[in-house]
Amino acid sequence: MTEASDHTDEAGGADLGRALRALRRRADLSQRQLAEKSGVPQPTLARIESGRAVDPKFRTVERLVQAAGGKVAVGVPPSISAVIEPTPVPHDDMRDDAGRRYPAHLDVWPVHEPRDWPGAWWAEWYRLPPNRYPLPLPPAAYELNRRYRDNRRWAAEVRRTAQVRRVVSGDLPATSWRYVAELPDGTLLGELRAHERSPFLEYGEWHPDVPEREMVLDGVLVDARYRRLGLGRRLVTALVTGMREAGIDDAAAIAEGFGADLLLACGFAIEARRPIALRLGHPGKRCFS
Repeated sequence: MTEASDHTDEAGGADLGRALRALRRRADLSQRQLAEKSGVPQPTLARIESGRAVDPKFRTVERLVQAAGGKVAVGVPPSISAVIEPTPVPHDDMRDDAGRRYPAHLDVWPVHEPRDWPGAWWAEWYRLPPNRYPLPLPPAAYELNRRYRDNRRWAAEVRRTAQVRRVVSGDLPATSWRYVAELPDGTLLGELRAHERSPFLEYGEWHPDVPEREMVLDGVLVDARYRRLGLGRRLVTALVTGMREAGIDDAAAIAEGFGADLLLACGFAIEARRPIALRLGHPGKRCFS
Protein backbone atom coordinates (compact mmCIF):
# COMPACT_ATOMS: atom_id res chain seq x y z
CA MET A 1 0.00 0.00 0.00
CA THR A 2 1.31 3.43 -0.92
CA GLU A 3 0.03 6.38 1.07
CA ALA A 4 0.03 10.07 0.26
CA SER A 5 -1.16 12.78 2.63
CA ASP A 6 -3.85 15.08 1.31
CA HIS A 7 -1.95 18.03 2.84
CA THR A 8 0.47 20.02 0.66
CA ASP A 9 3.68 18.14 1.21
CA GLU A 10 6.45 17.29 -1.17
CA ALA A 11 6.93 13.74 0.07
CA GLY A 12 3.20 13.05 -0.04
CA GLY A 13 2.91 14.37 -3.59
CA ALA A 14 5.81 12.21 -4.67
CA ASP A 15 4.24 9.13 -3.05
CA LEU A 16 0.92 9.77 -4.77
CA GLY A 17 2.69 10.29 -8.07
CA ARG A 18 4.58 7.00 -7.71
CA ALA A 19 1.35 5.20 -6.83
CA LEU A 20 -0.41 6.53 -9.92
CA ARG A 21 2.53 5.61 -12.15
CA ALA A 22 2.58 2.08 -10.71
CA LEU A 23 -1.16 1.73 -11.29
CA ARG A 24 -0.81 2.98 -14.86
CA ARG A 25 1.95 0.46 -15.48
CA ARG A 26 -0.18 -2.42 -14.20
CA ALA A 27 -3.09 -1.25 -16.37
CA ASP A 28 -0.72 -0.61 -19.32
CA LEU A 29 -2.11 2.90 -19.86
CA SER A 30 -0.28 6.00 -21.03
CA GLN A 31 -1.01 9.34 -19.38
CA ARG A 32 -3.17 10.32 -22.33
CA GLN A 33 -5.14 7.06 -22.17
CA LEU A 34 -5.74 7.32 -18.41
CA ALA A 35 -6.77 10.96 -18.79
CA GLU A 36 -9.34 10.03 -21.44
CA LYS A 37 -10.62 7.11 -19.36
CA SER A 38 -10.95 9.12 -16.15
CA GLY A 39 -12.05 12.44 -17.61
CA VAL A 40 -9.17 14.24 -15.89
CA PRO A 41 -7.09 16.55 -18.14
CA GLN A 42 -3.72 15.06 -19.06
CA PRO A 43 -1.76 18.14 -17.81
CA THR A 44 -3.40 17.71 -14.39
CA LEU A 45 -2.37 14.06 -14.28
CA ALA A 46 1.17 14.97 -15.30
CA ARG A 47 1.41 17.53 -12.47
CA ILE A 48 0.14 15.03 -9.89
CA GLU A 49 2.59 12.33 -11.02
CA SER A 50 5.52 14.73 -10.96
CA GLY A 51 4.60 15.99 -7.47
CA ARG A 52 3.99 19.55 -8.75
CA ALA A 53 0.25 19.58 -8.08
CA VAL A 54 -0.80 21.62 -5.07
CA ASP A 55 -3.44 19.79 -2.99
CA PRO A 56 -5.13 17.80 -5.78
CA LYS A 57 -8.85 17.39 -5.17
CA PHE A 58 -9.94 14.10 -3.64
CA ARG A 59 -12.46 13.51 -6.44
CA THR A 60 -9.73 14.04 -9.05
CA VAL A 61 -7.44 11.48 -7.41
CA GLU A 62 -10.34 9.07 -6.92
CA ARG A 63 -11.28 9.22 -10.60
CA LEU A 64 -7.69 8.59 -11.68
CA VAL A 65 -7.09 5.71 -9.30
CA GLN A 66 -10.37 3.98 -10.11
CA ALA A 67 -9.88 4.41 -13.85
CA ALA A 68 -6.48 2.68 -13.46
CA GLY A 69 -8.02 -0.23 -11.55
CA GLY A 70 -7.08 0.83 -8.01
CA LYS A 71 -8.98 1.75 -4.86
CA VAL A 72 -8.92 4.87 -2.71
CA ALA A 73 -9.27 4.81 1.07
CA VAL A 74 -9.63 7.78 3.43
CA GLY A 75 -8.22 7.44 6.94
CA VAL A 76 -7.74 9.53 10.07
CA PRO A 77 -5.81 11.76 10.13
CA PRO A 78 -7.10 12.68 6.68
CA SER A 79 -5.06 10.82 4.09
CA ILE A 80 -5.43 9.43 0.63
CA SER A 81 -4.16 5.93 -0.05
CA ALA A 82 -3.83 4.38 -3.47
CA VAL A 83 -4.12 0.67 -2.69
CA ILE A 84 -1.92 -1.12 -5.20
CA GLU A 85 -0.32 -4.54 -5.53
CA PRO A 86 2.17 -4.01 -8.39
CA THR A 87 5.77 -3.16 -7.75
CA PRO A 88 6.92 0.42 -8.40
CA VAL A 89 7.90 1.41 -11.91
CA PRO A 90 11.39 -0.14 -12.31
CA HIS A 91 12.76 2.68 -14.47
CA ASP A 92 11.41 5.60 -12.43
CA ASP A 93 14.94 6.86 -11.76
CA MET A 94 15.92 6.94 -15.44
CA ARG A 95 15.76 10.20 -17.43
CA ASP A 96 16.12 11.08 -21.10
CA ASP A 97 18.54 13.68 -22.48
CA ALA A 98 16.08 16.43 -21.54
CA GLY A 99 15.79 15.21 -17.94
CA ARG A 100 12.27 13.80 -18.38
CA ARG A 101 10.93 10.52 -17.03
CA TYR A 102 10.18 7.74 -19.48
CA PRO A 103 6.55 6.55 -19.88
CA ALA A 104 5.59 4.50 -16.83
CA HIS A 105 3.53 1.91 -18.75
CA LEU A 106 6.40 0.96 -21.09
CA ASP A 107 9.40 -1.31 -20.48
CA VAL A 108 12.52 0.86 -20.66
CA TRP A 109 16.05 -0.48 -20.89
CA PRO A 110 19.42 1.30 -21.07
CA VAL A 111 21.20 1.51 -24.42
CA HIS A 112 24.87 0.57 -24.15
CA GLU A 113 25.45 -0.42 -27.79
CA PRO A 114 23.48 -0.36 -31.07
CA ARG A 115 21.93 -3.80 -30.61
CA ASP A 116 20.15 -2.45 -27.49
CA TRP A 117 18.31 0.12 -29.62
CA PRO A 118 15.62 -1.11 -32.07
CA GLY A 119 16.14 2.07 -34.10
CA ALA A 120 19.76 1.16 -34.88
CA TRP A 121 18.92 -1.07 -37.86
CA TRP A 122 22.10 0.11 -39.60
CA ALA A 123 24.43 -1.31 -36.93
CA GLU A 124 23.37 -4.91 -37.53
CA TRP A 125 23.81 -4.64 -41.28
CA TYR A 126 27.05 -2.71 -41.57
CA ARG A 127 28.83 -3.22 -38.24
CA LEU A 128 29.85 0.41 -38.24
CA PRO A 129 32.33 1.72 -35.66
CA PRO A 130 30.92 4.32 -33.21
CA ASN A 131 32.46 7.28 -35.05
CA ARG A 132 30.40 6.38 -38.13
CA TYR A 133 26.99 5.86 -36.51
CA PRO A 134 24.37 7.79 -38.56
CA LEU A 135 22.53 8.70 -35.34
CA PRO A 136 23.72 9.17 -31.76
CA LEU A 137 22.60 6.44 -29.37
CA PRO A 138 19.92 7.48 -26.85
CA PRO A 139 20.43 6.75 -23.13
CA ALA A 140 17.52 4.28 -23.15
CA ALA A 141 14.93 2.69 -25.44
CA TYR A 142 11.44 1.22 -25.19
CA GLU A 143 8.91 -0.64 -27.36
CA LEU A 144 5.69 1.14 -28.32
CA ASN A 145 4.03 -1.86 -29.99
CA ARG A 146 1.58 -3.32 -27.44
CA ARG A 147 1.91 -6.88 -28.78
CA TYR A 148 5.71 -6.82 -28.56
CA ARG A 149 5.50 -5.29 -25.11
CA ASP A 150 3.11 -7.99 -23.86
CA ASN A 151 5.32 -10.72 -25.33
CA ARG A 152 8.36 -9.22 -23.63
CA ARG A 153 6.63 -9.19 -20.25
CA TRP A 154 5.28 -12.71 -20.77
CA ALA A 155 8.79 -13.95 -21.58
CA ALA A 156 10.22 -12.23 -18.51
CA GLU A 157 7.56 -13.86 -16.31
CA VAL A 158 8.30 -17.32 -17.77
CA ARG A 159 12.04 -16.87 -17.15
CA ARG A 160 11.34 -15.75 -13.58
CA THR A 161 8.95 -18.56 -12.62
CA ALA A 162 10.24 -21.54 -14.64
CA GLN A 163 11.87 -24.23 -12.54
CA VAL A 164 14.35 -26.92 -13.62
CA ARG A 165 14.57 -30.16 -11.66
CA ARG A 166 15.85 -33.69 -12.04
CA VAL A 167 13.20 -36.40 -12.25
CA VAL A 168 14.01 -39.30 -9.96
CA SER A 169 11.74 -42.29 -10.47
CA GLY A 170 11.86 -45.99 -9.75
CA ASP A 171 10.80 -46.57 -13.35
CA LEU A 172 14.09 -45.15 -14.66
CA PRO A 173 17.33 -47.12 -14.68
CA ALA A 174 20.01 -45.89 -12.29
CA THR A 175 22.11 -44.74 -15.23
CA SER A 176 19.32 -42.61 -16.75
CA TRP A 177 19.24 -38.86 -16.16
CA ARG A 178 16.14 -36.81 -16.88
CA TYR A 179 15.59 -33.10 -16.26
CA VAL A 180 12.42 -31.10 -16.86
CA ALA A 181 11.67 -27.37 -17.05
CA GLU A 182 8.21 -26.51 -15.82
CA LEU A 183 6.02 -23.72 -14.51
CA PRO A 184 4.79 -23.69 -10.89
CA ASP A 185 1.43 -25.10 -12.05
CA GLY A 186 3.17 -28.14 -13.55
CA THR A 187 3.07 -27.04 -17.20
CA LEU A 188 5.94 -28.84 -18.95
CA LEU A 189 8.15 -26.46 -20.93
CA GLY A 190 11.11 -28.63 -21.85
CA GLU A 191 12.95 -31.85 -21.14
CA LEU A 192 16.50 -33.22 -21.24
CA ARG A 193 17.46 -36.89 -21.29
CA ALA A 194 20.90 -38.41 -20.87
CA HIS A 195 22.51 -41.63 -19.70
CA GLU A 196 25.74 -42.81 -18.19
CA ARG A 197 28.03 -45.20 -20.03
CA SER A 198 31.42 -46.78 -19.57
CA PRO A 199 33.99 -45.49 -22.09
CA PHE A 200 35.56 -48.95 -21.97
CA LEU A 201 32.72 -50.08 -24.24
CA GLU A 202 34.08 -47.74 -26.91
CA TYR A 203 37.78 -48.46 -26.44
CA GLY A 204 37.37 -52.18 -25.86
CA GLU A 205 39.88 -52.29 -23.03
CA TRP A 206 40.78 -50.49 -19.83
CA HIS A 207 43.10 -47.50 -20.15
CA PRO A 208 44.44 -45.39 -17.27
CA ASP A 209 43.66 -42.11 -19.05
CA VAL A 210 40.03 -43.06 -19.72
CA PRO A 211 37.45 -42.13 -17.02
CA GLU A 212 35.31 -44.90 -15.61
CA ARG A 213 32.05 -43.06 -16.27
CA GLU A 214 30.91 -40.50 -18.80
CA MET A 215 27.60 -38.94 -19.75
CA VAL A 216 25.87 -39.21 -23.12
CA LEU A 217 23.37 -36.48 -23.90
CA ASP A 218 20.42 -38.12 -25.67
CA GLY A 219 18.45 -34.98 -26.42
CA VAL A 220 17.09 -31.61 -25.33
CA LEU A 221 13.57 -30.56 -26.31
CA VAL A 222 11.80 -27.29 -25.52
CA ASP A 223 8.18 -26.54 -26.40
CA ALA A 224 8.12 -24.31 -29.50
CA ARG A 225 6.14 -21.64 -27.62
CA TYR A 226 8.88 -21.33 -24.99
CA ARG A 227 12.00 -21.37 -27.13
CA ARG A 228 14.60 -18.59 -27.11
CA LEU A 229 13.95 -18.01 -23.39
CA GLY A 230 17.13 -19.73 -22.16
CA LEU A 231 15.36 -22.89 -20.97
CA GLY A 232 17.52 -25.23 -23.06
CA ARG A 233 20.65 -23.72 -21.56
CA ARG A 234 19.24 -24.05 -18.06
CA LEU A 235 18.51 -27.74 -18.67
CA VAL A 236 22.02 -28.44 -19.95
CA THR A 237 23.57 -26.43 -17.11
CA ALA A 238 21.55 -28.45 -14.58
CA LEU A 239 22.83 -31.68 -16.12
CA VAL A 240 26.45 -30.51 -16.09
CA THR A 241 26.13 -29.40 -12.46
CA GLY A 242 24.52 -32.70 -11.45
CA MET A 243 27.01 -34.94 -13.23
CA ARG A 244 29.97 -33.08 -11.74
CA GLU A 245 28.49 -33.44 -8.28
CA ALA A 246 28.30 -37.18 -9.02
CA GLY A 247 31.96 -37.26 -10.02
CA ILE A 248 31.39 -37.42 -13.78
CA ASP A 249 33.52 -34.91 -15.68
CA ASP A 250 33.07 -35.99 -19.31
CA ALA A 251 30.01 -35.85 -21.56
CA ALA A 252 29.44 -36.68 -25.21
CA ALA A 253 26.75 -35.43 -27.59
CA ILE A 254 25.90 -35.25 -31.28
CA ALA A 255 24.14 -32.11 -32.45
CA GLU A 256 23.61 -29.86 -35.45
CA GLY A 257 22.38 -26.35 -36.15
CA PHE A 258 20.94 -24.54 -33.13
CA GLY A 259 21.54 -27.64 -30.99
CA ALA A 260 25.27 -27.39 -31.61
CA ASP A 261 25.21 -23.66 -30.81
CA LEU A 262 23.44 -24.41 -27.52
CA LEU A 263 26.02 -26.99 -26.43
CA LEU A 264 28.94 -24.80 -27.47
CA ALA A 265 27.48 -21.99 -25.34
CA CYS A 266 27.30 -24.42 -22.40
CA GLY A 267 30.99 -25.32 -22.57
CA PHE A 268 31.01 -28.28 -24.97
CA ALA A 269 33.73 -28.38 -27.65
CA ILE A 270 33.74 -29.90 -31.13
CA GLU A 271 35.79 -33.09 -31.33
CA ALA A 272 38.22 -33.72 -34.16
CA ARG A 273 36.62 -37.11 -34.81
CA ARG A 274 33.47 -36.92 -36.94
CA PRO A 275 30.90 -39.73 -36.90
CA ILE A 276 29.27 -40.86 -40.12
CA ALA A 277 25.60 -39.95 -40.39
CA LEU A 278 23.56 -43.05 -41.21
CA ARG A 279 19.86 -43.48 -41.90
CA LEU A 280 17.59 -46.47 -42.22
CA GLY A 281 14.61 -45.92 -44.50
CA HIS A 282 13.65 -44.99 -48.04
CA PRO A 283 16.42 -43.21 -50.00
CA GLY A 284 15.76 -39.48 -50.33
CA LYS A 285 13.15 -39.41 -47.57
CA ARG A 286 13.53 -38.32 -43.97
CA CYS A 287 12.44 -40.75 -41.32
CA PHE A 288 10.50 -39.36 -38.40
CA SER A 289 10.04 -41.24 -35.17
